[in-house]
Amino acid sequence: MLRSRHKLADHAAALERVEAWTRLRFKLADDAVVLVSEIACGLPGCPPLETVVAFWTQGDARHQFKVFKPVTDVAAEDIPPAWLKGALLAVDVIECGCC
Repeated sequence: MLRSRHKLADHAAALERVEAWTRLRFKLADDAVVLVSEIACGLPGCPPLETVVAFWTQGDARHQFKVFKPVTDVAAEDIPPAWLKGALLAVDVIECGCC
C-alpha cells in the first residue's frame, strides 16, 4: 500500500529531526556521516518498527544505536546521553570460542 504524501513528508521530517538531535547530542562535525533508518523486525519479541542510527567519527569509527519505536515517535530524550558515545562504538568482529 502506498503512503500518502503527508505521511511521507512526516517520515522524512522525522528522519531529519533524529539526525539533527544525534549531531547535537554527540557534538558531531558538520561533515560527519549520520544515517537514520526505520526497519521492520519480524523476530519474536522485536518491536514491529525500530529506528537505527549510525554515525562516524574521526578515524572512521562507527557508532550505532537503536530506538525501539518508529522514527516518527522518536523524541530527543530517546537519543542516548553523550557520555555513552564510547559504548556505542560498533565492533564488527566478535571474538568467542564458539566459532
